[in-house]
Amino acid sequence: MPDNTLQINQAISLTDQLIDCLDDAERQLSSARNWGFLDVLGGGLLVDLIKHSKLRNAQTTMEHVNSIMQQLQQVLGSISIPGDYRMEIGGFATFADFFFDSGIVDIYMTAKIMNSLTEVKKLKDRAYELKRRLGEIR
Repeated sequence: MPDNTLQINQAISLTDQLIDCLDDAERQLSSARNWGFLDVLGGGLLVDLIKHSKLRNAQTTMEHVNSIMQQLQQVLGSISIPGDYRMEIGGFATFADFFFDSGIVDIYMTAKIMNSLTEVKKLKDRAYELKRRLGEIR
């Protein structure tokens, strides 16, 4: 039984780290979304730079989220949690946002940011649910 308690405590600690990272990613994506809205209204290069800086920060945070989730999967084994979340922003869309800076590309990028933000919020809800369940069995 002590091994099980240790495993549950470790999982709760990892879940807390996961929630903190998801909060940070949510803040970064919310900020990027807000800059995206400004970009749709004609923000220009400076707005693009700030928006993509926020997106890079969110991407770095989500890479840390992936690492924590892998650790959680190892600790929990059979409990199903979402894995390997990847942001859907990058590649040609980023290139197009800078070089074909137009309303259509700006709207597309803002929609992608909003989709990623929604996914982060869903993942955070799942993390809170996992923490609740772990607390019940502790």
